[in-house]
Amino acid sequence: MLKNLIITLAAALTAATAAAQAAAQAPADWANFGRFEKENAALADHPKVVLMGNSITEGWIAKRPDFFTENGYASRAISGQTTSQMLVRFRADVVELHPQVAVICGGTNDLAQNTGYISLEHILDNIQSMAELARANGIRPVLCSVLPAGDFPWRPGLEPAQKIVRLNAMIRAYAEREGIPYVDYHTPMAAADGSMIAEYTYDGVHPTEAGYRVMERILPPVVERALSDK
Repeated sequence: MLKNLIITLAAALTAATAAAQAAAQAPADWANFGRFEKENAALADHPKVVLMGNSITEGWIAKRPDFFTENGYASRAISGQTTSQMLVRFRADVVELHPQVAVICGGTNDLAQNTGYISLEHILDNIQSMAELARANGIRPVLCSVLPAGDFPWRPGLEPAQKIVRLNAMIRAYAEREGIPYVDYHTPMAAADGSMIAEYTYDGVHPTEAGYRVMERILPPVVERALSDK
């Protein structure tokens, strides 16, 4: 009897220790809801357009804030995020802001395996789910290509160039099938080998101001078409 009790207590202690270790290792806010919580609560008006994205979009508003202000764009981009994380916070950071248009640009960090391996099909699933969430709430989605990259400095050797081409083809096909506007940043920014043209990037992944100026010529006409689509 005593032996069984000791075994039971030992098993319970082991389980409790494992649970405590797992909790300690788990990130406190995996999707980073806290990043925009105060900003969202403080909004006096609904933004016309919200951009959901990663460091490429976050760097854009940091380098070119006037572009966002002049066009009525709000950024809800978080550096390093994958489409899985974007999808988790999409309701809090996009739907509940009630914009007219949601511009969705993600996939780079998925291909870099920032949160582990994910197939191209499941990346598309996440993007499709965000588009469906937007539409279900009266928001017009706009889908963007992944920018070209020949390598990821923080995770070298993954050879993403052709994976990006394939993923973009999948996003475009879905957008065309569903009548969703598609923004092609890749074609004008890609070198012959699938990397980003040197002038447009400072590290092979993130745009320079010259790169952002290319993007600024492409996005607004697509957004305007989405806004006028009743």
